[in-house]
Amino acid sequence: MTKARLLRLSVVLVSIFMILLIIVYWDNVGTAHFYLHTSFSRPHSPGAIPGITAGGDWEALPDVDEFLAKLLSSSLKQNSSIPRKTEQLLVQGSSKSVVSNLEENVRGYDWSMHNDRNSLDQEKLQIERQRMLQEFCANSSFTFPAKERSFDDIPNYELNHLIVDDRHGIIYCYVPKVACTNWKRVMIVLSESLLDQGVPYRNPLDIPREHVHNTSSHLTFNKFWRRYGKFSRHLMKIKLKKYTKFLFVRDPFVRLISAFRSKFELENEEFYQRFAIPMLKLYSNHTNLPTTVSEAFRAGLKVSFSDFIQYLLDPRTEKMVPFNEHWRQVYRLCHPCQIDYDFIGKLETLDEDAAYLLQLLKVDRLLRFPPSYRNRTASSWEDNWFAKIPLAWRQQLYKLYEADFVLFGYPKPENLLK
Repeated sequence: MTKARLLRLSVVLVSIFMILLIIVYWDNVGTAHFYLHTSFSRPHSPGAIPGITAGGDWEALPDVDEFLAKLLSSSLKQNSSIPRKTEQLLVQGSSKSVVSNLEENVRGYDWSMHNDRNSLDQEKLQIERQRMLQEFCANSSFTFPAKERSFDDIPNYELNHLIVDDRHGIIYCYVPKVACTNWKRVMIVLSESLLDQGVPYRNPLDIPREHVHNTSSHLTFNKFWRRYGKFSRHLMKIKLKKYTKFLFVRDPFVRLISAFRSKFELENEEFYQRFAIPMLKLYSNHTNLPTTVSEAFRAGLKVSFSDFIQYLLDPRTEKMVPFNEHWRQVYRLCHPCQIDYDFIGKLETLDEDAAYLLQLLKVDRLLRFPPSYRNRTASSWEDNWFAKIPLAWRQQLYKLYEADFVLFGYPKPENLLK
């Protein structure tokens, strides 16, 4: 009788273990394995940015986390490097035409060489950016919405900007209007999540823009619940601890100008229907508006920058629907006080930061970061754009985006606020 009970107990335990294995390893969309490559760990020493080894301590984790961590670590030992075939591929320039989108046609690419990439001490720069972010996140006197919540308090739908590459152990939080199209292209190439005639893309610029922003092209944190159920949060925490996490930011006011230019100065049917029509009715007193954006543009009916600012400041806006991602604050997209980012890049130093990051990720032999756009919206334009915006509105707008200014080290635009 005792042996029969032991046998039944063994069968139950083995079944549970196999179910856990299936849950962890089954990946029906993108990659099928968890390559837990090393990531950078803080605090960083002044001399280097060390990595966490696969067998290193993971500190005190809950039981389920510890079980999954050990399980995934054993997988890492068997898959400790990316496939050699991929590693040896050195991306060459492509002759394919990729400038198929109106926005890219208007702006074009800047293929000029940048000879000052080594002019910045990137290592010290990263340490300073991270130090500033950590200090203000820990400063109780500096507050903004949702600052004090924990990672577990963040709902899944707010984690849809965290893109995961399991092949190289990378997590990228994308911020619209901060080179995110090209960084998404890079993530597609690295994760091999998109095929071209059965072959993974090798050159980021070969990937059509419409595929880049298709949610099915990326594995994001908000998809974990569908795949892993109650284990999703445990897996997120493990990946956040082991993977290299990065984001790119931009001067908040300049980002707003860039969003306005691309979504309202160019013919964009989606943004015309969802945002331009309500803005024109509410703030410009227009009625009987054209049904299409092309008709509106021909009639000279466009959203003004003043309309856009009123929309952002209108308390009814957030009550109806959260800010669109193109003008939502970075702290709401990427949760920098809940997620310990290993690399903070800036659009203002994009070329230098991108080259340095690809080196740190050890993927600089696999690809190059795509070239910058010409005529990138510059901070020097702020005075002209805000010249007709009332002072009181500018001050309210700064308060709305103050956390992004402070957390990422952008100076307060005093010339616009006095």
